[in-house]
Amino acid sequence: MRIDILSLFPEMLEAVLCKSIIGRAVQNNLVQLYFHNIRDFTENKNNRVDDYPYGGGLGMVMQCQPIFSTMEHVVKQVGSKPHTILMTPQGKPFHQGKAQELTKHQNIAIICGHYEGIDQRVSDALVDEEISLGDFVLTGGEIAAMAVTDAVCRLLPGVLKEDDSHMIESFSSGLLEYPQYTRPPIFQDMAVPDILLSGHHENVDKWRRYQALKVTYSKRPELLDAVELTKQDRKMLEQIKQEAGQNNISE
Repeated sequence: MRIDILSLFPEMLEAVLCKSIIGRAVQNNLVQLYFHNIRDFTENKNNRVDDYPYGGGLGMVMQCQPIFSTMEHVVKQVGSKPHTILMTPQGKPFHQGKAQELTKHQNIAIICGHYEGIDQRVSDALVDEEISLGDFVLTGGEIAAMAVTDAVCRLLPGVLKEDDSHMIESFSSGLLEYPQYTRPPIFQDMAVPDILLSGHHENVDKWRRYQALKVTYSKRPELLDAVELTKQDRKMLEQIKQEAGQNNISE
């Protein structure tokens, strides 16, 4: 997969995405990341990328010309127009399912906004979908673009040491992830659950499923509406609800 990110601050992206797991994926040619400085494609002597909004109002708006020219440069390099994403608070909320969906594209371009927004003609002519990290506003689209890129890249074959490890993480199965423990077995009088030390894999798997249901029910119960539960899951969930009710009574 190739991902091109159009930004006013490509050095921010490179500093984060070229390190750790994603950085190794780039070095191993599992993914190609390219960062393009929109300011390099301006057509004015001051390399200006913003201007006052028509109709008045506070703040500045990113001009369409530099972004269109940057995208033309990307298209020439790629050979065709990539699936293009605009990071914006107006976009649809990003989630694990969307990350998985994006892995199906061979080429992706992500546009990072700044100031009060981007000239609407960019979205109208270049953008295939708008994505948001949530109902809040950042100073720029770089942090959001990094989050999307990281989430997508780690799903690509070979990026993680164990290809199936992402399948047991939060949201991949529709549930939040079960609690995790490592050495030492006892720390400050807090002990690892005995079942995890038992070596009985079937019981461990049952415990983890129960805990995943329990964590999801207590923290994000709305997620359970979209999960396909087995008969055993339903029994576990009933027990979890009973335990939660008893705890509330005792409190």
